[in-house]
Amino acid sequence: MLYLSDASFAHWRTLKIRRGHLEVSPGPDGTIRFVSRIPRGAKALDCSGRLVTKSFVNAHQHLYSALACGMPGPSRPPKDFPDMLKLVWWNLDRRLDKDMVRACAQAGAIAAAKAGTTFLIDHHSSPNAVTGSLDIIASALDEIGLSHLLCVELSDRDGKAKREAGFTETDRYLRRRQGLVGLHASFTVGDELLDRAVALAGSRDSGIHIHVAEAVDDQKECLRTHGLRVIERLARTGILESSKTLLAHGLHLNAKERSLFRSSRAWLVQNEESNQNNAVGGFSPKGLGDRLLLGTDGMHADMLASTRAAYLAAQARGGMTPLAAYRRLRRAHDYLSTNGFTGDGENNLVVLDYAPPTPVTTENLAGHFLYGMNSSHVDSVVSRGRLIVKHRRMTTVDEDSILARARVQAARLWRRL
Repeated sequence: MLYLSDASFAHWRTLKIRRGHLEVSPGPDGTIRFVSRIPRGAKALDCSGRLVTKSFVNAHQHLYSALACGMPGPSRPPKDFPDMLKLVWWNLDRRLDKDMVRACAQAGAIAAAKAGTTFLIDHHSSPNAVTGSLDIIASALDEIGLSHLLCVELSDRDGKAKREAGFTETDRYLRRRQGLVGLHASFTVGDELLDRAVALAGSRDSGIHIHVAEAVDDQKECLRTHGLRVIERLARTGILESSKTLLAHGLHLNAKERSLFRSSRAWLVQNEESNQNNAVGGFSPKGLGDRLLLGTDGMHADMLASTRAAYLAAQARGGMTPLAAYRRLRRAHDYLSTNGFTGDGENNLVVLDYAPPTPVTTENLAGHFLYGMNSSHVDSVVSRGRLIVKHRRMTTVDEDSILARARVQAARLWRRL
């Protein structure tokens, strides 16, 4: 049992703040409670009045891009989004081997943990090293102490053999662990693969995780090939009927598609900074309802930064309150609990060394999240009742050795690009 002494605990849903000692039980769905005293000899972390709240969830991550920062640029500037995929991201993911996949997972997980995230929903791609890749990632995240929902990005873009290898990997993994069935995007997924993926998700009590209308090119290709817009095509397969389905991006949706999504059971993940980086447009929540989550799409591991980016971008698109932005950050907990996924219990906590020159209250805490806090304020992190970051250092792994090995793998990867 772990204890957090003298914590200023802010409930993640109500934002009510109470100071005292917290008892944190272990396990994938453990609990917390206030206690009047800490037992003699118990394992305790002295919070000294620091703010403590539930840790974060990244609802759409690409750990395979963790070695991309600083990599050589493409042979020429991409002229559009499909060109960006071909010259940059597909060039990178095709060159990953198993050692690189492991290094990506370890480095990305450390960055997430030190930014206060304890649950990753990851969308993986390594078409030439797909067999066993999900176990490699899961093992790395387990070692570091993060919970996860993993998938392989299934696609027809690399041919039948690579598609089947990804499909086999997905089925094998889902027989033993919680996860999702990943698809790249409508424009690289044929009808046969789409139907098989939906059937697999149903047979393994899972859901689909797919990029949707990230760029206008996805819509154009869907109309040309299928005579439907992307959301209409997905609706026809039954994907939207599952509350476990995650759609990423959703930028280029018309009114009919927004209505179809809103009346469905699926969830949609906003990835604002990635959209800006790829110059594909801005996200509008108009007509989508409130099943909206936040992710980073491989740009970084910092969910506080992702929330601030979504909030600031919204100011030019009709506005958004700090509380609404905070609620969008926290909706990922609802996605996980609604669908019975384990690992995001109340015993996942972040201790913030945050001492602003203004009062912190229940009424203004969301404003502090948006305007004051950042990942540098993350002091300690508890995942499933286990202290995995203590005073800004990992407790579960030797982070210096892991990052040194990651730099070696990054150099190997860059030589292949």
